[in-house]
Amino acid sequence: MERLDSGVDNPLMSLISRGFSGRRGSGDPSRLPPGQYETRDFPVLSAGPTPRVSLDNWTFDIVGAVGQERGWTWNELQELPRELVTRDIHCVTKWSKFDTTWTGVSVDRLLEGVEPAGGFVVAYSDGGYTTNLALEDVTGGKAWVAYEYEGEPVEPEHGGPARLLVPHLYFWKSAKWVRGLKVIEQDSPGFWERNGYNNHGDPWKEERYWGD
Repeated sequence: MERLDSGVDNPLMSLISRGFSGRRGSGDPSRLPPGQYETRDFPVLSAGPTPRVSLDNWTFDIVGAVGQERGWTWNELQELPRELVTRDIHCVTKWSKFDTTWTGVSVDRLLEGVEPAGGFVVAYSDGGYTTNLALEDVTGGKAWVAYEYEGEPVEPEHGGPARLLVPHLYFWKSAKWVRGLKVIEQDSPGFWERNGYNNHGDPWKEERYWGD
């Protein structure tokens, strides 16, 4: 089921943050993009309440401007070849976390045989959240649908049962509770991109907000 509107009237008033006690790391500063600091915590930031989803009803779909739409149930997704990836992640709110380890299915694998006819995707999630990305930012080994974090199922507050993982961009692009990708021919801003965040979100260029 596609839900391409956020349903949140005031995103700034709806931001949730918890589980963050401010423990800063002391790792390699060369791994920090401009304006970031390292944390050993994993802050929880969401534009609304955490949805609760039954895996019996969960699906992930690729739709839109494609030669053939595809979809997977939860069990079918688990049967696809999985990858273990370790990446640094960077939040637009200025924290970075080094060496996070995720397990999931690469977006490259999911796009096999789909024949995308557009150069952009909109990731859509339970709860109505959306975010837009260039196709080149989710292909070539750059993005995954992740369902394990540090060897355990991704917790709901961190986007479980599955979240998009696009670690080379600010972490709002790694949509929580992801349910699909819609391929589009012309770029269309997602939830945060319509509400002041940069359309691309490269942390090394500090593309945080409109005009950056």
